Amino acid sequence: MNSSVAPDKPVTRTALRFGLAAGILSGLWVVGLYLTHNDPFGPKKVMAMVLLPLAVLVGQWSQRAYFQPDGPGIKRAIGVGMLITLLTATLSAASVYGLAQAAGPAQLARSKAEMIKIAEGTKPLYLRQKGGKEQYERTIQGLQQLDAQSLMTDDFIKKLLVGLLLSVPGGIFFRK
Repeated sequence: MNSSVAPDKPVTRTALRFGLAAGILSGLWVVGLYLTHNDPFGPKKVMAMVLLPLAVLVGQWSQRAYFQPDGPGIKRAIGVGMLITLLTATLSAASVYGLAQAAGPAQLARSKAEMIKIAEGTKPLYLRQKGGKEQYERTIQGLQQLDAQSLMTDDFIKKLLVGLLLSVPGGIFFRK
């Protein structure tokens, strides 16, 4: 058996380290909001989004140490960013879903009411845009149908998009 490290193991190890850490911290943030009687599904939840870009960029940067002096190359650099993103988005979405199930329908109703109130406050901004009235009505209708599944899906998609969009430029920058 060869004792040298295979080229893909540092990528996997780095992705696991940073993806799991960011995903767990995102989940803890949402649970912390709930435990401190803040709306865990409202605007403050977005602050956990900061963890993802930080995890992707620091993960890509730290991966370079495994591949000195030439660097990891663009495939590995982008790949580790994408794996970190996938792990973080999955863990974060699972924690949002789990909390929504555990908190129960009363918390979801409070969150819905708060989000609808925020959307109603932005109605003039919608109405200034072409097709804004229809967009506003779709937003309100979507918020009224809010459930644990839609919260999970929303969290997963947002984190996945942000992470994937950041993985490519980060991978290009940290390829050497």
